[in-house]
Amino acid sequence: MSPLKITFLGSGTSSGVPMIACECEVCTSQDKRDNRLRSSILVQSATTTIVVDSTPDFRYQMLRAKVKHLDAIIFTHPHKDHIAGLDDVRAYNFFSHKPMNIYANEMTQMAIIREFPYAFAESKYPGVPDIQIHAIDLEPFSVGDIDIIPILVWHMQMPVLGFRFGNFTYITDANRIDLAEQEKIKGSKYIVLNALRHEKHISHFTLGEAVSMVKSLNVPIAYFTHISHQLGLHAVINQELPAGMQLAYDGLMVEC
Repeated sequence: MSPLKITFLGSGTSSGVPMIACECEVCTSQDKRDNRLRSSILVQSATTTIVVDSTPDFRYQMLRAKVKHLDAIIFTHPHKDHIAGLDDVRAYNFFSHKPMNIYANEMTQMAIIREFPYAFAESKYPGVPDIQIHAIDLEPFSVGDIDIIPILVWHMQMPVLGFRFGNFTYITDANRIDLAEQEKIKGSKYIVLNALRHEKHISHFTLGEAVSMVKSLNVPIAYFTHISHQLGLHAVINQELPAGMQLAYDGLMVEC
């Protein structure tokens, strides 16, 4: 597989950071790394461009990253903060004159069709999104020249897909990874893992749990994402992390 450039389009939890109406030190921070749109990444090879999840901030994320062409969106799971921006693929339809390819498991497909029924109606209103759904499960697949290995993780009782792109593994919205799926991750040079806050959560890794998982997987470079304002200031928390680990932030780029 050709070299990849990964850009963090968003690194925040479902409410984003700053959170509406909050005046805590994180939400009022002047450090731009404490401004977090909803979690998503841009994956680019020489010939192919993919986004993981279409967040409620999708339109602004595409504008901010200057993404003029998009080949596909692949989805981790059907929660609103990961699918809500899908309507804005209309702009890509308009300029490419082609449907947008999306890749999702059956559960996520059902949610997308339920949330955007007008895009899948037999008789479509002019200008609605033109979407082509591709079903995925745990079998490896490719988009253009980018090879992708799905990884099953658990968001409490909800199955969520993480994805491995070459030596880069991306996992969000998880609090458990079974041993068999951990084997798919091992050998990665980079891992992205959700780390919501310090306090225990019903369906997300805490920062401490995420650090322990990275150590057990023996991946040398880790970035933590899906961060809430409860975790603390980026500059403070980053200094406390073990070597090779850091908080992700919007706009961070990794070449691998």
